[in-house]
Amino acid sequence: MAEHIVRRGSASVTELAESFGVSLMTVHRDLDELERQGMVRKVRGGATAQASNVWESNIAYRLKAHTAEKDAIARVVAGLIEPGSSLMLDDSTTALAVARHLDELAPLTVVTNFLEAIRLLAGRSDIRLIALGGEYHATHDSFLGLGCVDAVEAVSTDVVVVSTSAISEQYAYHQEQEIVLVKRAMLRSAARRVLAVDGSKLARVALHRVAPLDDFDVVVVDSGAPAELLQRLRDHHANVQVAQM
Repeated sequence: MAEHIVRRGSASVTELAESFGVSLMTVHRDLDELERQGMVRKVRGGATAQASNVWESNIAYRLKAHTAEKDAIARVVAGLIEPGSSLMLDDSTTALAVARHLDELAPLTVVTNFLEAIRLLAGRSDIRLIALGGEYHATHDSFLGLGCVDAVEAVSTDVVVVSTSAISEQYAYHQEQEIVLVKRAMLRSAARRVLAVDGSKLARVALHRVAPLDDFDVVVVDSGAPAELLQRLRDHHANVQVAQM
């Protein structure tokens, strides 16, 4: 049921009951459990895997969403990284896309709290990998909390790449405090700060402010974003790079 909702983005209770041949009561009970696990969010008449301004999507959904946009953004971000430098990546799937483009930039030192990125980069002889500890959160497949913040503050990298759930003309936002605290620590721990966001996140807000857009040296967004929103972003930030799809 979780896979069905993640694949489609959302589904109604009636649709789920018909698809799985179970009663509406069973669907409601299963959705309650999936919501408890952080897999989906119950809404009126069904459930969704998509983010809201107070709820972040599960990693399973984010890995499947906007993949072409994230890959285009990642190619541009990779061009901002110097071989031999140190790089910090947050636990976003956009940063994971960047990790997939690091082969040609090695040798590199990469610091991250994202278990999926750690798996991807582990064992590569030309990449020095530093894994940030903390409390593991299955919903995000990453390490968060005070232990992670302390680990971030113990290092200093040349570049940090972060993504957020929403950006307005002035601020980057995220729904969850623990993730906000880690992202803020990462921004303090790098000499150059890159914000990488796909166009679906423009002109939106979420519960918590991560940082003003002025705190980022570069904002990278894909060309699939509406032209009006791209122009508004350029009007408020001096260095916006658009990744061509």
